[in-house]
Amino acid sequence: MEKKDFEAWLDNISIAFLSLTDLQKNETLDHLISLSGAVQLRHLSNNLEILLKRDFLKLLPLELSFYLLKWLDPQTLLTCCLVSKQWNKVISACTEVWQTACKNLGWQIDDSVQDPLHWKKVYLKAILRMKQLKDHKAFETSSLIGHSARVYALYYKDGLLCTGSDDLSAKLWDVSTGQCIYGIQTHTCAAVKFDEQKLVTGSFDNTVACWEWSSGTKTQHFRGHTGAVFSVDYNDELDILVSGSADFTVKVWALSAGTCLNTLTGHTEWVTKVVLQKCKVKSLMHSPGDYILLSADKYEIKIWPIGREINCKCLRTLSVSEDRSISLQPRLHFDGKYIVCSSALGLYQWDFASYDILRVIKPPDFSNVSLLGFGEIFALLFDNRYLYIMDLRTEKLISRWPLPEYRKSKRGSSFLAGEMSWLNGLNGQNDTGLVFATSMPDHSIHLVLWKEHG
Repeated sequence: MEKKDFEAWLDNISIAFLSLTDLQKNETLDHLISLSGAVQLRHLSNNLEILLKRDFLKLLPLELSFYLLKWLDPQTLLTCCLVSKQWNKVISACTEVWQTACKNLGWQIDDSVQDPLHWKKVYLKAILRMKQLKDHKAFETSSLIGHSARVYALYYKDGLLCTGSDDLSAKLWDVSTGQCIYGIQTHTCAAVKFDEQKLVTGSFDNTVACWEWSSGTKTQHFRGHTGAVFSVDYNDELDILVSGSADFTVKVWALSAGTCLNTLTGHTEWVTKVVLQKCKVKSLMHSPGDYILLSADKYEIKIWPIGREINCKCLRTLSVSEDRSISLQPRLHFDGKYIVCSSALGLYQWDFASYDILRVIKPPDFSNVSLLGFGEIFALLFDNRYLYIMDLRTEKLISRWPLPEYRKSKRGSSFLAGEMSWLNGLNGQNDTGLVFATSMPDHSIHLVLWKEHG
């Protein structure tokens, strides 16, 4: 058949085919297929594959592709990335999907990062770290050796750990290297706090002292307590030091002068913790920016204003039970917005603006678990056998790490949390350094550290 005649015939056939019903079209195709040879069938097969397997992700506008991808879970998305280079490119560039996946894992999101491929990489790093936590492989251990008697006081800041011992010395350690930077002669230390220039110690000799790191010189001595000093805190801006003692009192001192400005009474047990912190919320009793003093004993947490008036009144007393068999664990968290403390009844969180209890968290067998650190996403807890990480969004324990037979302390001074920023959400950079430190019966310091990313 000539080409011209064939084209005319094909047009007539096409018009007639389009006028048929679907059933008639199917019968016509079946008949044509039965008349076809191998060459025609191969041609038909090749063209059908192209017509039926349409790459919708390639054909759709990018906005619609992103909308569809949001309905898939991250593991499915990673599998989809293997389909083709085009799919991998589109899926990797879906920022919102990967940001949401990171948030669900407890990861911090920095919206200023504009690189569209950045968040998929962050997710892959996050999923690895969360798997390490789940498999109990996220940490490693180390030890600091140098004291010759029990270590009763620990304080951590910016990669440095201070230890105070019954061997009448205090040492400052670089946690990353394990090297002792300073070692000075002191009194017996029940509590320590330091900065770059000085060390403040509370002692079993009923006094507080301030020391210069570089020379080891005692620059100030604070006398007035009639019992051991179990906790100290200070603020250079206010020129104030506070101390809590076994004499049931809290004293407020002039840091530079060494004079006692105030003695706060009302506790009926040893004061084992004092915290000097700037308030971040407004209430009837305080405004954002005001400095607040918290003190805790075995049963109560007291909130005080920081002023120089004599016999100032306690703003509020918090407790978890009137039953004296229920005591507070010797740790206290206050970030200016929330107060958190643990007891045998669970983990209590108070709103600092209203002093209302926001929630009580009680995981299984909580009676022996103590608080180490509390953030927006995670909490760090421990008992006699394990270090625990809790996801505060679900209130479930997501990881644990075995602990050795460490030295027990009813006042909680011989163990502490290290870096705390990751408790507000991991970000790939803040899961480094010290996680936990405790003193051991052999006078060494046991360290739990983040393991480097694989």
